[in-house]
Amino acid sequence: MNCKDRCGRVVFVDDGQDKFLETLYGSPLGRAVLRCLIPPLFSKIGGWFLDRKISRIAIRPFIRKNKIDMSQFEARKFRSYNDFFTRKINPDCRPVDRNPAHLIAPCDSRLTVYSITADSRFTIKNTEYTLESLLQDSKAACAYEGGQLLLFRLTVQDYHRYCYPDSGMLSKIHHIAGVFHTVNPVAGDYYPIYKENTRTYCYLDSPVFGRILMMEVGALLVGRICNYEESCAVTRGSEKGRFEFGGSTIILCLPKDAAVVDDDILENSRCGFETRVKYGEKIGARPTDQA
Repeated sequence: MNCKDRCGRVVFVDDGQDKFLETLYGSPLGRAVLRCLIPPLFSKIGGWFLDRKISRIAIRPFIRKNKIDMSQFEARKFRSYNDFFTRKINPDCRPVDRNPAHLIAPCDSRLTVYSITADSRFTIKNTEYTLESLLQDSKAACAYEGGQLLLFRLTVQDYHRYCYPDSGMLSKIHHIAGVFHTVNPVAGDYYPIYKENTRTYCYLDSPVFGRILMMEVGALLVGRICNYEESCAVTRGSEKGRFEFGGSTIILCLPKDAAVVDDDILENSRCGFETRVKYGEKIGARPTDQA
């Protein structure tokens, strides 16, 4: 899926994965191999190795290949690859929009916006989902009928810490066990990944945007979704948690008429483009403050 930045420029990011994943997901032999790769045990084994000191040998090649500007991150020696992967960025490099009328992006990612229909359905990559299948809770799904689903897809090059999109009261965290498909769009052509993958979700009761549903979706080799707190008051832009190695996804569900997403993001989504957004930047506003 092609991606544009906030200035409208097309961004072609070579993940180095697309052709491999197309072969893996698009062939009978590849899908047979997948059955060994997507169970949680495989991700746990991968996570165990990436926590070991020896895994540091992969850090420098990864930085070179993905042209990561390490001057943006805290300067220290990393204990393992996972320690590097979950590195903290310098706060000045991700300023948080503090306007209380603005909705902010929870992470560095590629954003696509989907409409939630009156019967709580939405379509991603020609695959139809229901909020009930996503949440495994029919009553909770009804609250978002006619609203919007914002899908933030992180790739391995992205900063893998994420924040709260607004201040408010946080609910307890719900865990849904599943497998670990890649969240690359290639996989969506073959599997309903967002109702098969391991995921967690909670609610953020915002005085501005109402009850926001926040979901973190694990992906291939992401054995751990690390959220820090629950059932407490939180502040917009403060760190909510982190993903360990791999691509992953954050989903926000907004109630009907809760916010107006910025025009460039909506237009890109209509035209089949993802939009490159950064942790803490404005992506929308309450309906009375959309200018």
